[in-house]
This record gives sequence, structure tokens and C-alpha cells, in this order.
Amino acid sequence: MKKLKQSPSFKWKGPSVIIASLITIILVVPTLIVVPFIQAGGTEKSSTTSTPKETEQVVLQEKDSAFSVKVFRSETEEVETVPLESYVTNVVASEMPAEFELEALKAQALAARTYIVNHLTAEPDENPQGADVTDTVQHQVYKNDKELREAWGSDYTWKMNKILEAVAGTKGEIVTYDDQPITPAFFSTSNGYTEDSEKYWEGELPYLRSVASPWDKESPKFMDQKIFTVGEVEQALGVSFDPASAAVADIERTASHRVASITIGGKSFSGREVREKLNLRSSDFELEQKKNHLIFTTKGYGHGIGMSQYGANGMAKEGKNYKEILQYYYQGADIEEIGQTAPQLASNS
Repeated sequence: MKKLKQSPSFKWKGPSVIIASLITIILVVPTLIVVPFIQAGGTEKSSTTSTPKETEQVVLQEKDSAFSVKVFRSETEEVETVPLESYVTNVVASEMPAEFELEALKAQALAARTYIVNHLTAEPDENPQGADVTDTVQHQVYKNDKELREAWGSDYTWKMNKILEAVAGTKGEIVTYDDQPITPAFFSTSNGYTEDSEKYWEGELPYLRSVASPWDKESPKFMDQKIFTVGEVEQALGVSFDPASAAVADIERTASHRVASITIGGKSFSGREVREKLNLRSSDFELEQKKNHLIFTTKGYGHGIGMSQYGANGMAKEGKNYKEILQYYYQGADIEEIGQTAPQLASNS
């Protein structure tokens, strides 16, 4: 930066020169003062500042994807062939709120990517028109770009860019156990604990163990209540209540406080059966009978196995990164590249 000096041959130039000089000083001096301040990390803002990082567009190239996924679209009954990382992006956009912390979105990206790798390396199931997966909860929920634009409206750009950042920052990574892709179960909200896999599904998986998830209590889906008439419950469960006896008896619970078994109307059910037949949010429920009605109060939302999405977001808010989140909810798991674990898929690209 040059210093302003007075010339030794300075001569009187008249009023017009003085006015011009004053204008120059007014325009230049503030710039000389303000610019160093901004460059030194000051908070001065200008209407011409560059685009903030959160609105910068992230682009995934086709070469970033190890393979493509054939998705059967249930509404159009057509198959979309989508590069892996684009598929993961749209699954994350469909399965987790974009408002969640970036590290939680990254964890969800690995869950989505691991799911499809695990699915394609296991015994293939039959899908319409030779598709790899459907776009429903039968596999993973998938909405294409047009559908997301319609759903998000004016929020599309920032939401998509944030999710793209999460996917691009983890591209090619999956969750493994003993060098094999895991079954990356996830759900919305726990009751404060996740559940052992064999307590809800058939089969024990060593990485799907019950862990505490206290962050879920902040979820808007943590508590719910449904009221049924006795007749509605009788029809749904296929039982008949004895008016002279209590409708419910003998409730047993798992270590995570979910219902293991319950006797309703003289018939025994698992907590999962009751949840599914009555469309309850969780298998952790309390049951109260009031005259001709049964009141079910639930804690949590989902099957409770694997990664809690609201728990992951709570961990991210506390500063945990996506690897720490995943290795907490999937006990003993590792993070690896697709090429290390499923080279046959990567070679198909």
C-alpha cells in the first residue's frame, strides 16, 4: 500500500482541483481503512460478498459412483437407472430431514449406501422388470429430483446442496463387520434405548446391540397416544373380550423396556404383533382401559433396531462425527471403501 505524499512542486490549482481532490479522498480513504479490516477477518459485510459456503453448489460426477442402481418406480411402473451416489443422495433426501446436522446426514448416507451394497451382494430378491430395488419402505424410500423439487419448493436448493455435501464427503464408504457390509437398520426415534436385533426380528446380529440413546427424548416423535374402542381392538387382534375380566394381563418387557409379550383378550401376542396390527409407533407401550376404550401410550417411533435418526442428530449436535455415530449404533463395525469389501460391484461400473 503506497503512502500519499505532497509533491514538492505543489502549486495552487484553483477550486476545481480542490473539489476533485476532496472527492478522491472521500472515496479512497474509507477503502484503504475498510479493506485491510475485512482481509484481517473482520465482520464487515458488503452486498457484493461471495456466495456463502452453505449455498455453494456441490456436484457429483458419474465417475464418483462405483456402479448404478436400477430402481422400480411404483407410481409410474418404470425402472430408473441411477448412478450409486445419486441414488444415495435421493434416499437420504427421502429418509432424513435436511434440517439435521451435516454429520447425521453423513451417517445416513453410509447407511443408505451400505444397504444397497449389502442388498446387491446377498441373494437377490425378485423385483418388477429386473429392477434392483423398489422406491418404497420394502427397500429404501427413493424420490427422484423432480419429486423432491415439488416437495421442497423454494427450499430445494439449500436442502439438496446440504445433502449433496454429506454424500460427496463420504462417497464410496460403507459400514462393515468382519469385512462384510452390515444390515444397516435405522429408524426415527428410540424410547431412550435401541433394541437387540433378535428381540424384534429373527436372528442375532452382533453389531445390532441395545445401546442407550438419550438424545431421542428431544424428538417431536418421542411420545404418542392412540385410543381404540374395545371393538376395534377385538377386530384387529382377532380376540373377544370378557366383560367380566380385564382386557389386558401378563405384560413382559425386554431390557430396553419394549413389550416382549402381552396377553390381550386371553390371547398372547408379541409387542411387535400388537404394534403392527394396531399401527402403533413403537412396541414400547403402556395400555390403559377406560370403560369401552383402550388407550395405548407409546415411546419412540420405529422398530428400534440399529441407528436412531434423532439420536444421530443429537450426537452430531454434541460434536460427534459420522464415524463415531455409526460405530456407536453399530457396535464393533468399521468404515471401509466399497472396492475393499465388494470389488465385484465396483468392477461393474
